[in-house]
Amino acid sequence: MAYDKYFLSEKKPQINPKELKAIIKRALAEDIGKGDITTNLTIAKNAKVVAKIIAKENFILCGNFVAKNVFTTVDPTLKFIEKIKEGGQVEANDTIAIITGKARSILNAERVALNLLALLCGVATKTNQFVQKIAPYKTKITDTRKTVAGLRELQKYAVRVAGGYNHRMRLDEMLLIKDNHLRLIGGYPKLPKIPKGYKVEMEAQSLNEFKHLLNFKPDIIMLDNMNISDMKKAVQIRANLPILLEASGGINIHNIRKYASTGVDIISVGELTHSVKSVDISLEII
Repeated sequence: MAYDKYFLSEKKPQINPKELKAIIKRALAEDIGKGDITTNLTIAKNAKVVAKIIAKENFILCGNFVAKNVFTTVDPTLKFIEKIKEGGQVEANDTIAIITGKARSILNAERVALNLLALLCGVATKTNQFVQKIAPYKTKITDTRKTVAGLRELQKYAVRVAGGYNHRMRLDEMLLIKDNHLRLIGGYPKLPKIPKGYKVEMEAQSLNEFKHLLNFKPDIIMLDNMNISDMKKAVQIRANLPILLEASGGINIHNIRKYASTGVDIISVGELTHSVKSVDISLEII
């Protein structure tokens, strides 16, 4: 099945530069305000130092260049040397990056840089765990729109770095007709004519609903909270039809192999982004 036709996954994942710049600008304004009172009172204006970002645990690295952009946004003269490649395995006590330049600038940028870097590493690490868990199967892992407000671009980038795929980024990208839509309009028979050129996904919560949706020939059918037995039957019924099947709802790291073993094409996991734990990193002056 052509996953890339519907869901984004890149060999060399990238972040929209304009979006990254806007995120960093907002985050710095939120953190610094009118200025770092403590640093300005205690650190000489022209004092220069060397600092390093250190890992306190094992994880997948993601977002070193985001951290670099935070530091160079605060002060373009700062030098940021990446010590581990994007997507690489990090061990506790590893040095992730070295920053040299004005002490005031480094301290001003520190918290925003670490916050974003730690979050992206957390997303990538969790995604990698899910991807590795179902490695023997052809099923692909996708994220959802359950992201931290304002950081979707970054979080979905981290999913791609770790081998996952992106479901729709925004509501304008595709039609995804779910239970609430159906309740409001009175069911699938009341659906308006769908304009050409849009990818269409429809949600089924039972095997009977799934069979009914086959008549609409959508691009994707979401099997939402469906039990394993019915999911296997849906895969068999779908056979060679050009329709992707997506499993969703109640799926976690402990049961995901069971869902992948049914033969579904996609498993969407909100946990990748909505409740991820940031990794433990710190910045130390050396």
